[in-house]
Formats: sequence, structure tokens, C-alpha cells
Amino acid sequence: MYLPSGSVGEIISYLTQRNFNVNKFDKYVLVFMGFPQSGWIEIGSEKLSKFDFLYKLTTAKAAMQSITLIPGETTKYFLKQIVGELDLNYTVLIKEYEAQSPIKEGYLVPETYKVPKGISEKHLIYYMVNLSTKYHRQISQKIFGEWDEKKWFNFLVIASVIQKEAADVSEMPIVSSVIYNRLKKGMKLQMDGTLNYDLYSHDKVTSERIREDKSRYNTYLYEGLPPSPVCNVSLDAIKAAIFPKKTDFLYFVRNPKTLKHTFSKSYESHIREINKAK
Repeated sequence: MYLPSGSVGEIISYLTQRNFNVNKFDKYVLVFMGFPQSGWIEIGSEKLSKFDFLYKLTTAKAAMQSITLIPGETTKYFLKQIVGELDLNYTVLIKEYEAQSPIKEGYLVPETYKVPKGISEKHLIYYMVNLSTKYHRQISQKIFGEWDEKKWFNFLVIASVIQKEAADVSEMPIVSSVIYNRLKKGMKLQMDGTLNYDLYSHDKVTSERIREDKSRYNTYLYEGLPPSPVCNVSLDAIKAAIFPKKTDFLYFVRNPKTLKHTFSKSYESHIREINKAK
């Protein structure tokens, strides 16, 4: 149930207006027990005596709700999904994220977040960004023994491309090697996953889209990495970005039967694999 913030008398009045069996004398009982909680609280579904009900108002825990961010999802798509679940405003969520996150995309840690019902847009973003900041610093310290923000964010960009492209965790270090090998040779990445940014997260990348998208995320058009991560990433993707497998691979194509990728060292070999996959 929901309790507004305010004096004990105001809360009793609020409950009376909503047909709860309380009266002005009950405010003295509440004062004796302690101040009532505010916001959404969990009082259970069993029938309670008045005394137990009033006691619950002062001791009940906040009613919690779970939201899950999966690896590979973009922040805008994720926030679009949860507005209905948490009864929040999408525009305000985006504004708060842009104000509080140090980077445009890829900063939130994919996991299940438990948040109180009735949480505001500002507090939700603060909670997730603050948790993610601690996570990134902790992992960076564990791997490098330091926190270098610029270096770490660059790895997040690479990890996001890996996350979008790899068929599974086992492929991640190999996809990572292809990215580094192509960058080293001055080749464009030419990877579809970089075009699955923002609300395009689940859109099929067509030849038409490749021609029409003029953003820096189009790695068919521009050399180098995208200007920011294209999605939120798993720890496996981060590790793959930092520790790529040593290979000579420059290309890969998805096998429609296995849904895994076949990697190639030469363009000729790559074309043969494409023809096999048709």
C-alpha cells in the first residue's frame, strides 16, 4: 500500500479518506509505536487486527520491485521498457541519465536491480549509476591495480562491439582479436552491431540502413571505433576487450545452422564462407 509523507494526523486523515478503519485516536497509538513509513510499503495480504495494522505502518519494509538489464541492451531501450513497470517518465529518465552518467552509453551494469515502488526518476538513475561506478572501479582495480577512467571507457567501447557481435562467451576473445587486428591494419570494422545503438538495439541491419545511417556509429562508413559504447556490457565482454585471443583473423560470418561464427584470415576465404552460409 502507499503512504504519503506528512504528520501522523495527515496520514490518519489519508487512511480515513480511503475507507481504512482508523480514527483520530489511532494517531496517539501510532505516535507511541513510532513514525509511519512513507511511500510504497509491504504489509502482506492477511487480515490484520487494527493494532497489528498500525504496527505494520511503522515497521513494514518498502515494497520492492525488480528490473533486469541484460548484457547487450542499450540504455535507451532498457529505460523505455521499464517506464511502464515503474510508472516513470521516459523523457525525465533520459534527462537524468545524461546528467548523472559520465558517458553516453554502456555505463550501467547488467543485472537485476531491486528498487522500491514509487522511486523517482532521479533516484533510480542515481542508484544504478552509483552502483555501476563502484563496480567499474572495483573491476579496474582488480585487473590493472588502478582506475584510469579514459582507458577503462575505451575498453567499454570495444567490449560493447564484442557484446553485440559474439554468438556466445566462448567467441568473445576471438571477436575481440578481429577488432584489434582490423584496427591495427587501418581497416574499417564494418560490423553490424555498431548500428544497433540507442533505440535501434534490436533492429535488423539492412544494406539500406548501412547506406543511410551517417552517424559515427556506422563502422562501414567511418574508420576506428564508435564514439561511445553501443550497449551495456557483461564482465565477460570487458575481459575479452582487455585480453583478446592472439589470432590472425580479420573476418567472420555467422553460420545459419550453428548460429556461431566462422572466422577467416583472408578476404578470399571469407567470401567462400559467406557462399557456404547462403
